[in-house]
Amino acid sequence: MIQHFTLPSGERMAYRFLPGPKSEPGPVIVFLPGYMSDMSGGKAQAVLRYAEARGRACLLLDYTGLGQSEGAFAEKSLPLWREEVIALLDMLGIERVILVGSSMGGWLMLLLAEALGGRVAALVGLAPAPDFTEWGFDTAQKAVFARGETVYEDNPYGPEPTPTYAKFWAAGMECLLLARGVAFDGPVRLIHGQADRDVPWDISIRLAAALRSADVQVHLIKDGDHRLSRPADIAVLLGQLDALSEA
Repeated sequence: MIQHFTLPSGERMAYRFLPGPKSEPGPVIVFLPGYMSDMSGGKAQAVLRYAEARGRACLLLDYTGLGQSEGAFAEKSLPLWREEVIALLDMLGIERVILVGSSMGGWLMLLLAEALGGRVAALVGLAPAPDFTEWGFDTAQKAVFARGETVYEDNPYGPEPTPTYAKFWAAGMECLLLARGVAFDGPVRLIHGQADRDVPWDISIRLAAALRSADVQVHLIKDGDHRLSRPADIAVLLGQLDALSEA
């Protein structure tokens, strides 16, 4: 059942929370969608079904400005979403999490890991895209952002072009991680398709090097695309969640 949490801004954030067994409270699996995605996506729903079948706690959510949450997408940014996710976790009384981040959600996952510290048990990144405001746009596009204007790009997943707003880009440039390193020491599992046309798979290699943790594994799927939504791809994700839970 979809529920809503009223944020300090007054906007309502949509989420779906599946509590785990009180007798064996383990970390809550939190799925963080990609750019312009929401909790109705196939990977998020697969994680929810997995949690239901295993008797594990799970949290799905829609960032404000997307899905069933309120707000104007053009006004949103990674730092804002980070604070909103933390507020939701606090409201629900969630003390320990495994963060699963898809694409942009993989960047947000890293920002949350640094902010939440010891509350994060592990990270799982699916085609993680940290710093994409830096490497994902050319000089001409960055000049457009600098003028406060919006960049529109072809959308391979739908009929409408994908917008990136100047506010989002500027905030992203204040959150770059790959060069400075990521202060997280727990287990990290990165899954990336080598046929990914949106986020080059070497980003996961760079991220592995940037993470402070020594317990980092990168799983490359040679024919995997950016979505990683095929049954075989999702099986890799769920297998990693199984292994982390056993550990």
